[in-house]
Amino acid sequence: MIVDNPNWWRGGVIYQIYPRSFFDSNNDGIGDLPGITSKLDYVASLGVDAIWLSPFFTSPMKDFGYDVSDYCDVDPIFGLLSDFDELINKAHSLGLRVIIDQVLNHTSDQHPWFEESRKSHDNVKQDWYVWADARPDGTAPNNWMSVFGGPAWHWDSRRCQYYLHNFLDSQPDLNFHNPAVVDALMGVLEFWLKRGVDGFRLDTANFFYHDIELKNNPPKEEILEGGIGVRPDNPYAFQLHLYDKSQPENIPFLQRIRTLMNRYPNTTTVGEVGCDFSLKTMAEYTQGNDKLHMCYSFDLLTHDASMGHVRNTMEQIENALGDGWPCWTIGNHDVNRVASRWSHNNPNREQAKTFMAMLLTLRGSVCLYQGEELGLAEAELEFSDLVDPYGITFWPEFKGRDGCRTPIPWSNTENGGFSEGKPWLPVDKTHLPQAVTVQQQDSHSVMRAYADFLALRKSHPEFIEGSIRFLYNDDQSLIYLREFESNNTLVAINTGPDKKTIPLDDYMENIDNLEALAIPESITSGQLVEKQLILGAYSIALITVH
Repeated sequence: MIVDNPNWWRGGVIYQIYPRSFFDSNNDGIGDLPGITSKLDYVASLGVDAIWLSPFFTSPMKDFGYDVSDYCDVDPIFGLLSDFDELINKAHSLGLRVIIDQVLNHTSDQHPWFEESRKSHDNVKQDWYVWADARPDGTAPNNWMSVFGGPAWHWDSRRCQYYLHNFLDSQPDLNFHNPAVVDALMGVLEFWLKRGVDGFRLDTANFFYHDIELKNNPPKEEILEGGIGVRPDNPYAFQLHLYDKSQPENIPFLQRIRTLMNRYPNTTTVGEVGCDFSLKTMAEYTQGNDKLHMCYSFDLLTHDASMGHVRNTMEQIENALGDGWPCWTIGNHDVNRVASRWSHNNPNREQAKTFMAMLLTLRGSVCLYQGEELGLAEAELEFSDLVDPYGITFWPEFKGRDGCRTPIPWSNTENGGFSEGKPWLPVDKTHLPQAVTVQQQDSHSVMRAYADFLALRKSHPEFIEGSIRFLYNDDQSLIYLREFESNNTLVAINTGPDKKTIPLDDYMENIDNLEALAIPESITSGQLVEKQLILGAYSIALITVH
């Protein structure tokens, strides 16, 4: 059962479920809410604190639910509102809280709000979206680019104006400068809070407001890999996004959301931040206890798996965070699976365990993406299998997001036990030996390591609430100290295949009172020998500092 705790999210572990690919209860090839409900016992057995559901709202599915046409209903492919209520009740009975996605920046072009808005210049919703006249030569109002490639403006022949779309042209951006829009969206949030949800994951949380003068973005001097869309083959990366997102008006809106959340005890918010100054924005959006509870960025969702990058990211946010709070993730539905991305496409299960141990011992809350606990690699799909419009646009240089969205293998059988029908995306046959039922029988599986380490984490308050201080890193190894009251633990992780011997007296002053903690048998353990840490390939050491 759910225990009353307003700060449960602080250091909480959230398991992301992508509904289409979790479990299909009616064998139509698409996962659904009853399917999720039927598998919640499994999720609870891992030891996580909450689930996050990607969108299940009514949608034409051009961006697979991130194009909402009714914020307050369930799309028929996923079930009914009553199915959602049953899911909430089952989750709560298992002690799992439920966070749901909210895609507030934009709607589907089939949303009734947009259908009304595009009719004329004088209807009641005429300025609910971002409309602008063409320049004298007929071109778009400014140089803003869409994350999904090409200009962020689409000509509408009915209004004879352009509308803004930061993503697909079928996802028009709402006009947050209109108070009526903000009021309507606050009503959406309250609708779900009244149904018992425990929080919201806010999609593209820094995109809500745009520069009202529509000033041009300047060019970016250096193209760096970052969030979704930020790649050298996408012109979106050519600009410094100063005016199309991360505007100062975002702050009062987030404060209004927090005021609403405060009326519903034990609820939380986690914002997705993707911008050129993501760590600064994360800090700004979570400081002061009056905006978002926590944020995550794409800084650990890149291909840079070096421990120097991890340390630099953590130290940057710690220096800027103040009383704010981060949430970290190394995988989600928008990026290649971490087992492939951080292994240079040569995944192995022991390395996957080291990534897990690092994520679960960094300072902050944690989001785990479904299938990470199985060590799943990125699925290899043919072009004919793709359904992701982003992947289809940028093929073959970029294969899109379908490879991380394929169905979860529950058993080593046809379709992985996901569905008796044809799955909406093919089940990768290389995933079948990593199925849930297979790993449940293996005491050294990745799944067993996740459950074991999550249990260990709960008994160490320093991992949940403590400070963090980095002592050492090279490209594949990282050592840091987590401290909380009298609980002080040194964490040492070797994510690579080479053995490491590290003399602790080079990095710590008081090393006479060290004691190795027992590591679960499912994880390769490093050793403390006198004053040296000996980290074998893909190993982890936890050392109590007295």
